[in-house]
Amino acid sequence: MTKQIPEAIAGYRRIFERRTEEQLSTLANIKRFMECLSGDSDFRQGLKDNPDDPSALMKEYGIPLDALELLPVWHTQYMKHRYTEEGKKWPLAHIWDEYMQEMITHRDILRDHGSMEKIHPRFHAWRERQLKRAVSELGGSAQSITHPILSFELSEGCSVGCWFCGISADKFAGHYSYTSENAALWQGILGVCDDLFGEATQTGFCYWATDPSDNPDYPKFIEDYYKTTGMLPQTTTAAPLKNVPLTREILALFDKYRCITNRFSVLTLRQMRAIHAEFTPEELMGVELVLQNKESLTVKASAGRAMDRKKKLESQGKDNKISLLEGDHSTIACVSGFLINMPNKVVRLASPTRAGKLWPKGYRVYAEAHFETVEDFRRVVEEMIDAHMPESVPSFETLAFRSDFEYTGLPEGFQLNNGINKHTVKGFSFTARLGELVSEGDKSAGTVMGELISSGEDIFLVNEMLQNLFDNSLFNDDPALAGIGSGKSGGGESGPSRAA
Repeated sequence: MTKQIPEAIAGYRRIFERRTEEQLSTLANIKRFMECLSGDSDFRQGLKDNPDDPSALMKEYGIPLDALELLPVWHTQYMKHRYTEEGKKWPLAHIWDEYMQEMITHRDILRDHGSMEKIHPRFHAWRERQLKRAVSELGGSAQSITHPILSFELSEGCSVGCWFCGISADKFAGHYSYTSENAALWQGILGVCDDLFGEATQTGFCYWATDPSDNPDYPKFIEDYYKTTGMLPQTTTAAPLKNVPLTREILALFDKYRCITNRFSVLTLRQMRAIHAEFTPEELMGVELVLQNKESLTVKASAGRAMDRKKKLESQGKDNKISLLEGDHSTIACVSGFLINMPNKVVRLASPTRAGKLWPKGYRVYAEAHFETVEDFRRVVEEMIDAHMPESVPSFETLAFRSDFEYTGLPEGFQLNNGINKHTVKGFSFTARLGELVSEGDKSAGTVMGELISSGEDIFLVNEMLQNLFDNSLFNDDPALAGIGSGKSGGGESGPSRAA
């Protein structure tokens, strides 16, 4: 028996259901135009060469639209009219922007859909801190991260081997087959997640450092996901043409359940053109093309292999650009929760972070454990939550501000600045002194509180300030730096702790 579909999914369906087939077909062709505009340098040049009459170019690319009705999305002289009343003079541009705003709104709803405030307050509080840290640490790129709570790997490694892989996937070493034994474990684990986390389980998906195209049984696994949770998870593949019947089977499930947009990662211009040749615009209406080819205007994340390549080229005195356009995009990780590898039966607790020396793949790992049975899985997950997700700062934990912050004392408080965001903290008579004590980085929460209370400060106000700083993720909680919840208070080796 499937569950009632929540508003997050029902709202997504309405994006399509409220439009006629003709309107959807028009949107699908605008989408193809936008893909060519972003990913194909020849197409962009064709528009530049024939701005007054690009009809021949549109015919060449098989897009049955009048590009002049899209001027605000591609012509520099008309872009000022986008998102304005004046912009409605170009109807195709207007309906595209309207559709994209609906999709952005849905993305934000998905982020909220991971809320567990009622069913699991402890996990909820931890995830909320990860959201706030991401916004503070990553800046604008954090807006695209929805922080799903689960990711499942159904293979060992990945056969695609993208040079820019932000999480440095290992080479493919086999897939998790849908045998009766494996299916029973899979369904049991989904049941545990659904029992522990409720509708937030619907934010999960079934890939990480893997590609769905490597597992011929992948559709069976994701249909199980739908039957257990009421959600067909998103599929992202960099090899949609590797096994076209498999890809079409996945797209058919989208048509059947329509829960969330899928994604094809496009590695070359030739591949993009082949995808366009294989699938009609209407067939790809539920698929976002993530254009990673060198001709595209997509910004690649400087993480994993891309970061390694950037450093290597820089050391050789060569142009170290990893994409045509560059920006402050430093991770492709999105999960604030559990990464579960089914072939190896390993679960990790992780969250996105800026890629760097400590976490080159762009995500932190707080804990890692092995499981064999459904009961094992429940136990290790609950142990990780108990060990690494305190709702308030334990008195024994060493307090320090996040390592990306520069601390500046102020007469009435202090300021934390990482060059992306600036946090100014004031409000109480003891705020400046509290900042000084925490900035020293060697005192426990109990010691900081004790010193302030002994000097006459109100215990409740001090506790309120500490909790506020903790809730806003301004304290160090990096497991590589013995942060709060790392299980290594007072020091320890870098890297994740292991759950029992």
